[in-house]
Amino acid sequence: MNYIKLLNAAFEKFYFDDRLNPTHISLYMALFQEWNSCRFMDEFYVNRRELMRVAKIGSKSTYHRCITELHSWEYLSYFPSNNPYKGSKIKMSIIGTSDEPVSGQYNPILEQLAEQYYPRGVTLEGHLHPKNGQATYQHRPIGGQALVSNTNNIKQENLIKQPKDCLAVVDFFEEKNFDKAEAEKFYQHYAERDWQTGDGEPIRDWRAVAINWMDRTELFELENKPKKKLPSQIKDNLRTTKTKDYGQPL
Repeated sequence: MNYIKLLNAAFEKFYFDDRLNPTHISLYMALFQEWNSCRFMDEFYVNRRELMRVAKIGSKSTYHRCITELHSWEYLSYFPSNNPYKGSKIKMSIIGTSDEPVSGQYNPILEQLAEQYYPRGVTLEGHLHPKNGQATYQHRPIGGQALVSNTNNIKQENLIKQPKDCLAVVDFFEEKNFDKAEAEKFYQHYAERDWQTGDGEPIRDWRAVAINWMDRTELFELENKPKKKLPSQIKDNLRTTKTKDYGQPL
């Protein structure tokens, strides 16, 4: 997979799709980054809480509406999970253009789109072209060759297999509005298992495991929350009063 090619094709499609709003794009980019972290696997699983945090979405209804619409508009395939202990499955669509350029060549369509965001008469670096007043931009393609930054060669993942100590876990849980006792329980549970999953695989990122732990804790508390007993609406016909009319038919 070519990271730059996929991302450029997605932005080109965003430009012409008037159905999208900023929340759709933010959620798509969060999913795209997760896809990249998974080495562009055909299918991968996601955690709703973490996606909402990355995409800056504060409402569950907004999240479900946006991901369902992205699915119906064929940006991705969304397979919701009915199991609270297993994340939903995502399959990203391979977005391409009809006139896809040869790898490593400059795409004039993207250049035209960029000019609509940054008109040629407006400076990007504070300097105008001395002849025609056009802006000069140091990253502009020269001679038809695209200049690609090496930023994307830097490793994208920032995973931490194990916490530094119990205090780091406590700080992370308190940041998520969970108490210290729950953090210590989590730390002791996985420290005794040498920070391995239930199937014996080493944990890739303890923070993701902690978020899943919090989700299960919230679900457990919700399911075991005592329900308020409502007064019975059934009339007790066995009770009688001293003023009962015995002439009334049964």
